Amino acid sequence: MSVTVLHLGAQKRYETYNPHTPFSDAAEKIYLPMDTPVSEVLAAGKNADFIIADAVAKVPGELIRGLPHLKMIHSEGVAFNSFDWEEAARLGVYVCNCRGANKAAVAEQAILLMLACLRNAGEGDRAVREGRQIEVKERMMVEGFAELGDCTVGLVGFGAIAKETAKRLAAFDCKVVYYARHQASAEEESLCGATYLPLDELLAQSDIVSLHVPVTNETTGMVDARFLAQMKETAWLINTARGEIVDNEALAAAITGGVIAGAGIDTLAPEPVQADHPLVNLPAPYGDRVFFSPHIGGVTSTMFRKAHRLIWENIEKTARGERPDNVCNGL
Repeated sequence: MSVTVLHLGAQKRYETYNPHTPFSDAAEKIYLPMDTPVSEVLAAGKNADFIIADAVAKVPGELIRGLPHLKMIHSEGVAFNSFDWEEAARLGVYVCNCRGANKAAVAEQAILLMLACLRNAGEGDRAVREGRQIEVKERMMVEGFAELGDCTVGLVGFGAIAKETAKRLAAFDCKVVYYARHQASAEEESLCGATYLPLDELLAQSDIVSLHVPVTNETTGMVDARFLAQMKETAWLINTARGEIVDNEALAAAITGGVIAGAGIDTLAPEPVQADHPLVNLPAPYGDRVFFSPHIGGVTSTMFRKAHRLIWENIEKTARGERPDNVCNGL
């Protein structure tokens, strides 16, 4: 059973995490950077049966229509909003993701950002390097700062990553509340130590609001001026989900205007982030109210090993005529 797999992304990473099963090793592989023009992709990958794409790669309808043998497009991560999944569904092409593979990694990143915000990690690191350690320490002791266990943490969304985050927060003795379109079962809530609240109540009560929703038409830009105005002035926003969920200008205005305390951010839109991004260029002293990480929450080596095993298992299933796991476009 021979298949041709087109990879859109970093060749070295795909080769590193290939699970090296007899099936994956036997497949013909075509590697292209994710920003390769569609015309060049079609020329090089015209016989492709499958696409494995970086989670932020663009897979437009033009490309999907031009690959007559295509059976499945598989995100290397969880996101698939840059794929034309509706056109893929129309053509009978599965769109799949690696839902769940990164849940532990992103949960850890969310907690890292929470702690970094509460402890002012960015300014603290810089102060020590600049010989201002005592100055910053004295100021922080006078101003005071909370322990994570003192905080009510509100999770917006309650999928796999949010549930893993809730379980880890239990070790800090946090009060954890969540909002989702559908309330979880009592058993799930008990297992995660989380309590359901309507969104407006969650925002009003939480010291930390952590985003865990996918990018959809409903969630794009949901963190706007109105959303932020419902949060406490002392509250922190954490985003390890997707940058598109947040209105950048609204968040910048909320931080500089004292509407919220600040933010811990692993993912910004657009990506790659440019130096003129409004959140990257906040004036002093507000720049120290935002702590960034470079969208690494879900990219641990453990996650990639899990993801690539799942991807190749799904390719093999589909090649046998079976329905793959984690179908995202309703087929």
